[in-house]
Amino acid sequence: MIVLIQRVRQASVVVDGESVGAIDQGILAFIGLQKEDTEKSVEDSLERLLAYRIFSDTDGKMNLSVKDIDGGLLLVSQFTLAADTRRGLRPSFSSAMPPAEAEQLYDHMVVIARQRHGKVASGRFAADMQVELVNDGPVTFIL
Repeated sequence: MIVLIQRVRQASVVVDGESVGAIDQGILAFIGLQKEDTEKSVEDSLERLLAYRIFSDTDGKMNLSVKDIDGGLLLVSQFTLAADTRRGLRPSFSSAMPPAEAEQLYDHMVVIARQRHGKVASGRFAADMQVELVNDGPVTFIL
């Protein structure tokens, strides 16, 4: 699994002109599921994501997690993160999890996230999504 996270002041996902998920301050996480991912790897990644310290404390150091600041978490599926771009001029998606399996794991991640953290929003799996965000920093990491 590849998770690209951005610390945001706000973020939202729109599908067909309708807002399907939005948060204020928190983390926008793009989720790229790969063939070898399991429910356990999804749950482990989620725990790391919720505990990852990318928010500033009173001294201006990145010592606080999204849980510590009671921030939002916006989960967006993005299969292109699983692309193999090492060669050529066109990405290969041979390592990406097949859509039906990926949707089940993504949905599992959203359900578990909502159980473990109060402020969770999500995009819509396999939809043509427009993602709007205000990156805070900018701060962006790949987990």
